[in-house]
Amino acid sequence: MQLVINSYGAYLHKKDELFVIKTDDKTTPVSADKVDSILISTAATISTDAISLAIERNIDIVFLNHFGDPIGRVWHSKLGSTTVIRRWQLKAEETPEGFMLAKGFVVKKAEQQIAYVKDLKKNRPVMVDEFNSVLSAMENILTDLRETKGNAASQRGRVMGLEGMLSRHYFGILSASLPKKWQFAGRSRDPAKDPFNAMLNYGYGVLYSQVERGCIISGLDPYIGILHTDNYNKRSFVFDLIEIFRINVDRVVMNLFVAKKVKTEFFDEVPGGVMLNKEGKAVLITALNEMFETKVKVGRRTVTIRSSIPLECHHIANSMIGKGDGV
Repeated sequence: MQLVINSYGAYLHKKDELFVIKTDDKTTPVSADKVDSILISTAATISTDAISLAIERNIDIVFLNHFGDPIGRVWHSKLGSTTVIRRWQLKAEETPEGFMLAKGFVVKKAEQQIAYVKDLKKNRPVMVDEFNSVLSAMENILTDLRETKGNAASQRGRVMGLEGMLSRHYFGILSASLPKKWQFAGRSRDPAKDPFNAMLNYGYGVLYSQVERGCIISGLDPYIGILHTDNYNKRSFVFDLIEIFRINVDRVVMNLFVAKKVKTEFFDEVPGGVMLNKEGKAVLITALNEMFETKVKVGRRTVTIRSSIPLECHHIANSMIGKGDGV
């Protein structure tokens, strides 16, 4: 279980082989045998004895700020689950298992994109032929993706090439679905060439922080990628994993434009493009927060989209632990 200490003034200490959480009104003992990780946020404290017990039991301690973002963690020196996970990630680029995991992220993104394009098609009967053509092309590419086998080292270029083709079809039909004023010519970054991409890029930036948080909390190393290669200070695994969550931001941004909630005043011109300004960010962040608090089904549980991200990360981490050294 994950032990979360988020009550103001809470105190975590050790008694025998128990973690004891003390708040103003009650004391709660928890067996160390049942704890996999400890998250500490708000103005909570932890004793050195509790830290020592966690280290002895290979239990991660992660400190979060008031926004729930990781600001540090206590690492243990023994070979525990976090070390096994990192070893799995380091080997994954060369293994079929690692490739299937990372390719699965791209496949899931493609499936989500196709489902969303079908949703858009329902409300645009005059564009049915254009939608059918795009959907046919996307489904053919998805088939090629599913049939691609090997490892990331040998198939990285092919997967990213297919992903790029999917992206062009996908964003092409998204653009065609917008009012003419807001239509755009493909994806653009650093800077965005148009308001749609400026808003999308900022939304993805917010999502990156949520995915990185999920990785750190679950013991995944954000810097050890599989499809995305390792570079100094590049969160390569976040770039791999974010693919399965992008659709949530896509829907938010599209809805804002289609609902005519976006104004030209939300954007400032910069050399080579445009950027979202303070007024625009406020509107987008409000919409993103509403999205993150939307309830979804994850297995048998109903959780918010925000909570589903670390849950997915835990699922991935647990699958890696199960494989152990057999990668």
